[in-house]
This record gives sequence, C-alpha cells and structure tokens, in this order.
Amino acid sequence: MNYEEWMAGVPERIKAEPVWQFYAYPKASFLYELVWMDCDKLLKDRRGRAISEQIIRSAGSICANIEEGYGRGWGKEYARFLRIALGSARETKGWCFRARRLLPPEVLEHRLALLDEIIGLLITEHSRQLKKASPRRT
Repeated sequence: MNYEEWMAGVPERIKAEPVWQFYAYPKASFLYELVWMDCDKLLKDRRGRAISEQIIRSAGSICANIEEGYGRGWGKEYARFLRIALGSARETKGWCFRARRLLPPEVLEHRLALLDEIIGLLITEHSRQLKKASPRRT
C-alpha cells in the first residue's frame, strides 16, 4: 500500500480535523498503519514478538502526542508534545533498525525514509512553536 492509496481510505471526518493540516500527522498515521502490517511478519518469529510490542507502541505515540499537543493549543505547550513525538519517532526508527533481520530490505528502507521525513517535519514545527512562545525582544 502506498500513501495515496492509504489516504483514499481515510474517512473524511478524520481528514477534516485541523491537526490533519500538519503534514507530519498524516505521515505519522500512515507510518502507524504500515507498522501495524509489519507486526504480522514480526509476530511469526519468537524474537520479533518483543520488537512488535515496542514498535507499535512507539509508532502510535508519534500520532498520539501530535494530537494531544495540537489539542492543547500553540506555543510552548504544543512544542513540548512535539518534542515527545520526536522522541517516539526516533525510538520507532531504532526499533525498525532492530527488526531489520525480519523485514525485507526494501520495507526497512521505506520505513526509515518515512521516519526521516517525519522527524524533519517535527523538528521544524517544534522550532516554529518555540519561536511563537518566546517574547519578542526589540
């Protein structure tokens, strides 16, 4: 499944949420869907079971923290949740790497590239929110 196919299946009520405008959010939601499917493969190997528990939790945490932070407003508070989402994205990247022996190389590369994109978007928005929160000095 690619991003466009996945987006076509997302209910309009979900896409109508304001948080959907932050490009990292739909990308993180897509990542979660992919990780969910990856867990099917991971669960077939005894060693992959522990990885599947961690990777699905950390991937879900990216979306959840963007949602919660967005719901609390802008500035410093939102930036704090974006920082947590960033930590979860980096954790997910680590779990993908640790799953490399159980995932096909092209799947691993796709997940890592998608995570790089999400991480970059989170870093940029985090910085933007911190600037909003800082009083201007003249």
